[in-house]
Amino acid sequence: SRVGGDAKNVGKQMKSLFSKMQETFGDIKFNLATFIPQGTTVSNDPLNEAKTIISELSDIYKFKKTIELDSSKSEVYTRIIDILKLKYHVGHFAFYEVNNVTMERKLIYSTEEDTICFEKTNKNALECRAHRTNTVTISTEFPNLCQACLALNTNYVCIPFTINKDISLTVSMTSDDVKEVELMKKNISSIKHYLEAAKPVIESQILMEKLKDTSLRDGMTGLYNRRFLEEIIDKIMSQAARNNDTYAVMMLDVDFFKMVNDTYGHDVGDKVIVALSKVLKENIREADLAIRYGGEEFLVMLSNATDEGVLQVANKIHSAFASLSFDVGGETLRKTISIGIAKFPTDGDTIWKCIKYADTALYEAKNTGRNKIVEFKSDMYKSGEDF
Repeated sequence: SRVGGDAKNVGKQMKSLFSKMQETFGDIKFNLATFIPQGTTVSNDPLNEAKTIISELSDIYKFKKTIELDSSKSEVYTRIIDILKLKYHVGHFAFYEVNNVTMERKLIYSTEEDTICFEKTNKNALECRAHRTNTVTISTEFPNLCQACLALNTNYVCIPFTINKDISLTVSMTSDDVKEVELMKKNISSIKHYLEAAKPVIESQILMEKLKDTSLRDGMTGLYNRRFLEEIIDKIMSQAARNNDTYAVMMLDVDFFKMVNDTYGHDVGDKVIVALSKVLKENIREADLAIRYGGEEFLVMLSNATDEGVLQVANKIHSAFASLSFDVGGETLRKTISIGIAKFPTDGDTIWKCIKYADTALYEAKNTGRNKIVEFKSDMYKSGEDF
């Protein structure tokens, strides 16, 4: 039998209402999708899809609010790693930071001892197909797709992401199971949403690192300054105590430097200082520190060097600087340096004491003719001053 009267009208109204609701939820889904451009699901049910997108937005919002309070870039990276592990349950992956200027790639985290990439990729990130093309690289799309990949029998999904002109990130996920790769592919856009949320926070952290680094470096030479030494010395002492590290402290001073400024002007004096800083950089290891301590005075800290090694470095610096010549209006200017050396913990039980003792040895070098290297002896220091 046919429905008539009021029942028919109610039916029409209900049908119209459901149609409008469906249309409204479709609009809501469409508007929500503008926050997550590529969408997170494919469904014919706009209400369910809207719910999924709202849930995703909520998670990303909480993630963003959390990382905004993190104090360093490395903390933010740890959050991203946790998202990959705990939200997406990625069992095998590597997370990289790429320097877009030098093209060096640094491994931040890996679930495996060995990654799937050739070592050359870390020296030149352009070897990485994902980074070079700035597109997601999926091994199942073409045989031997990335030529920089060692693992011919392992599937991978590599996601590149640009933070700014200085830094990019790469997430390299791997699996032997093709089904797992399909799941990774479905999660690509969602993972990118988290990286997008992290982008402004990471950019801010990079800027803060640059500003801090600028305040801790000498503008003329690019070496660390005395303020840096004051900030880092306690960390060095703590690490030395844990690892039984030793340090050789060298204080260096340009002989008769005031005469250079007075005779030839400060421009020439600056050239001499820059040249000495270059000599220091060229003759110490990456693990060592070179610091512009004062006007023409420099401090070098050599970590875990033998007594012979310390003297060898000191002699190399001394002779390399003495061999330099500076053109000053047709004349040739040559300069020398004096060096004082003290060792931690042999000469003093704190690095500050050893800095003072190295300075005392430098003073001894000055007083006994300059242009020489002097190692600290306890009888040089007679003031009895405590530290």
